[in-house]
Amino acid sequence: MGRRYPDRPVLSVAGVVLAGDRVLLVKRGRPPAQGIWSVPGGAVEAGESLSQALQREIMEETGVAVQVGPLVEVVERMLADSEGRLEYHYVILDYLCRASLVEPQAGSDAAAARWVAFEELAQAGLTPDTEAVVRRAWEMNPGH
Repeated sequence: MGRRYPDRPVLSVAGVVLAGDRVLLVKRGRPPAQGIWSVPGGAVEAGESLSQALQREIMEETGVAVQVGPLVEVVERMLADSEGRLEYHYVILDYLCRASLVEPQAGSDAAAARWVAFEELAQAGLTPDTEAVVRRAWEMNPGH
């Protein structure tokens, strides 16, 4: 099944990765969100657990190893093409993750990767929905 014009939603995972007072962000390198800053993640492959998929995706996009924590939120993204046909449909499970503060290296479908201080989140260029998920994860993080 392709990701564009899918027969069914694509199951995906994303990680709100925290290291101290920093949040790991990636700039998407491919459609549908090309050029947009977001949290790392991607599609779950057959035979992978959700945790394995998330660890793999974050490693591929940033080179950062993570410990997967609790589920923060389930988000559904449906995007139509210019003719109104459903072009993308993702069901995204956003998890709180923890990592060491190591320099990220953009890879896979990420155009860039960086750590952002939580206090600077509003200036990071996230969509309002993504920023809200990051703020929820931050509140779930003990000792922030």
